[in-house]
Amino acid sequence: MALPVGVQVRYWGIAAVIFLVALWFLGDVLTPYLIGGAVAYFLDPVADRLEALGIKRIWATVIITIGAILIFTVAALMVVPTLVNQSIALFETAPQLARDLAAFITERFPAIMDEDSILRQSLNTLGATVQERGGELVNAMLSSAAGVLNIVLLIVIVPVVAFYLLWDWDRMVGAVDDMLPRDHAPVIRTLAHQIDRTLASFIRGQLTVCLILGTYYAVALMIIGLQFGLVVGFIAGLISFIPYVGALVGGALAIGLGLFQFWGDWWMIGGVVAIFFAGQFFEGNILSPNLVGQSVSLHPVWLIFALSAFGSVFGFVGMLVAVPVAAVIGVLVRFFADRYKNGQLYKGISGHTLSIDDDAPRSSGDDT
Repeated sequence: MALPVGVQVRYWGIAAVIFLVALWFLGDVLTPYLIGGAVAYFLDPVADRLEALGIKRIWATVIITIGAILIFTVAALMVVPTLVNQSIALFETAPQLARDLAAFITERFPAIMDEDSILRQSLNTLGATVQERGGELVNAMLSSAAGVLNIVLLIVIVPVVAFYLLWDWDRMVGAVDDMLPRDHAPVIRTLAHQIDRTLASFIRGQLTVCLILGTYYAVALMIIGLQFGLVVGFIAGLISFIPYVGALVGGALAIGLGLFQFWGDWWMIGGVVAIFFAGQFFEGNILSPNLVGQSVSLHPVWLIFALSAFGSVFGFVGMLVAVPVAAVIGVLVRFFADRYKNGQLYKGISGHTLSIDDDAPRSSGDDT
């Protein structure tokens, strides 16, 4: 006989409290293990594909690990230093860009750029503010990364954890399935399948889309000769998980920089615009339908809220678990909403949903 609902809620509530307490007190310790687990989850389909080709799981894991280490090493040696240098250079040139913008507006619209205008005063302080705050932001990001992630442990532990989890992934899933309470195992499996589908659609699919778009924007803008193209591509790819926002923000930043750099050379400015139009078309018609799917069931607003809430409470480790927790909560809410709609509280004693026509008064002719 199944446990009463009250007892079940108590058990799951205790489990949730233990999870949050562990996240609060062991956040810094759990960080490399959570990252390793996320990497293993992301790469598990690749290992399954290699197994389907006849390669043993251990050798599939070794091949994936070597490939990932090579990609990470190339990125660390070539991309990251250039990205940091371009970011710092962009912040350093912000005052000059603000002065150029003020001169341009003064030349074209002298009436709105007198000495006492708010716009002129704002532009005079904008560049210095971006330079000062931007430098502080980069330094804070670098120093916090060194402090929170503990770079040495991160580099050593994450690959090891990812390797063993990827190797034992199917075995671990089978062990967890064997521990499920028999009365609730079918429901839990269904919920787990929906959670996995949501996470796979978003984490695997959307992260792949972000990587492809970021690489495309960065390479295309650098080929066309735009300064700070790598930074613009990184920003556009990073926020591409929010529909249209990545293209809008990255496009506005690229076009703004292109106007200063290529002013008068309209073909080059048109090329910058064309790059983002092509990227948006490619993402909307090819990448997202094939990698993410038509319905992720994880609304961008809900995702942003989860990242903000967990990040503010639990720090960086909270941001790591925000997406999985958001997916779990979303699936559970939809599950209980379906249960509610199939229950007596929603349908009423009559067993069917009351419509407007049911409640409307009938004329005397309806009685015949």
